[in-house]
Amino acid sequence: MNTSTPQPEQHILYEQRLKQPADFKVVYRFYGEEEGGRKSIPFQGYRSDFWYPHEEHAASNIFMIWPEFEDKKGNVILEKDKSVPATGIARMWILIPEGRGYHRDKIKIGLKGYFMEGSRKVAECEVIEILGLQTNPIVSK
Repeated sequence: MNTSTPQPEQHILYEQRLKQPADFKVVYRFYGEEEGGRKSIPFQGYRSDFWYPHEEHAASNIFMIWPEFEDKKGNVILEKDKSVPATGIARMWILIPEGRGYHRDKIKIGLKGYFMEGSRKVAECEVIEILGLQTNPIVSK
């Protein structure tokens, strides 16, 4: 009989899954419920959409760009059963490679954006580092 305690499921790094680096990093802050944000802070693996001001699209057009949250030491958080920090650093992943070409000349250090749930802004963020945005593929593998 196995009496060991089951281990919580671990997050699999997007870098392992996608075999490329993240596109960019942001510093983020989740809005509190009183600001129109979430009732609770999400866990690693949270798949919000992303929006930033840009001239070609209306405010309602959002992108499949997912965050992957880091701990205070800059390591990706692997625990999927604990809330991520309410503020911190996230690596950002453009999920549709064909869209990466569109973002390459728009996403720059200092750009302000938002984590979105539908049309609702749940966190604000600012790009602090460009990683693989310029070199990751723009066609599906």
